Amino acid sequence: MVHFKLEAWSAMASGLGSEEDWSAWFSAPSIPDEPIGKEALKQIPAMLRRRFKQSGKCALGAALPILKEGEMIPSIFSSRHGDIEQTLALLEGIGRDEPMSPTGFSLAVHNAISGLFSIVRKDMSEVTTIAASKGLIFQSLFEAIGQLQVSKRVLCVIYDIPLPQPYSISTESDPFPFALAMILNGAAGDPYNLQPCEQSLTDQTSLTGDLNTEALRFIELLTGKTSSMTSSLSGGNWRLVQG
Repeated sequence: MVHFKLEAWSAMASGLGSEEDWSAWFSAPSIPDEPIGKEALKQIPAMLRRRFKQSGKCALGAALPILKEGEMIPSIFSSRHGDIEQTLALLEGIGRDEPMSPTGFSLAVHNAISGLFSIVRKDMSEVTTIAASKGLIFQSLFEAIGQLQVSKRVLCVIYDIPLPQPYSISTESDPFPFALAMILNGAAGDPYNLQPCEQSLTDQTSLTGDLNTEALRFIELLTGKTSSMTSSLSGGNWRLVQG
């Protein structure tokens, strides 16, 4: 069993920015049909804001509200697919035999959003980026718990967007753009326990119905709508419980 304490959290999706918004959403889950607007990053200068696509808007829209201005903090940015919009645009350009844009390439790499985050906040703290095909939430938590052995506090930002064609026909993805930001604290905050379990993912129910993804189950737990969640990774099952 491993433990951590959660100092603060924030989740962002279209029309969903506060804990109250998410609590209401879980009462009647649906897929938001509006893109993330520029108001999510209104505090960022327009020249820099133009570099952000949906995933970046979600990631910083979730992270910035829980951080104090000028605060230095090590961070973890986790995404299964990264900024897939930028990646696909580059590949389509290659398919048309067009020259690759250096700026486009720099914004498509997996750590691009974390780099923009550092620029926006002028934060020179260490940054870790994670790409996990399964168990993204739990993989991110384990990395953050490990970093708490040498840091008092760690920011963890988890984000993804639905896969576009042609990728969506071959693998599952999250149903709408989202981001979840958390500050894990080694000394203060709500306590959580991570422990091995026998329960499989098929045994877990959720208020989200057909939108039953790991990220949404975790937000469901954070809002107090459920008391635990499970995930499969590294050949075993793990349960996350508050308290």
